[in-house]
Amino acid sequence: MISIATSLQESKLENLGHLGDMNDHDSLGLFQQRPSSGWGTPEQITDPAYSTTAFLKGLKQVDGWQDMALTDAAQTVQVSAYPDAYAQWEQQATDLVGQHWNS
Repeated sequence: MISIATSLQESKLENLGHLGDMNDHDSLGLFQQRPSSGWGTPEQITDPAYSTTAFLKGLKQVDGWQDMALTDAAQTVQVSAYPDAYAQWEQQATDLVGQHWNS
């Protein structure tokens, strides 16, 4: 749920390429990860499997992430300028996971 809510906030689940002047720094992909921050190459970051795995690896490095509020866990990985924004997607992420992964 954390990864779904995060990518809903960051890209509305669209695998975003370079957006020119509208882009936040060099952020790319589902999670708006940045090559300059060590997330990978632009090609890697715009590969949904790679970017999701990179996010999940980052999440697993957060002590106690399983017991954190979704927005706190997401923020610890993402280091967003809007740390509380992830919370608005929690119900939608929960619903998506319930519909597609818990069957």
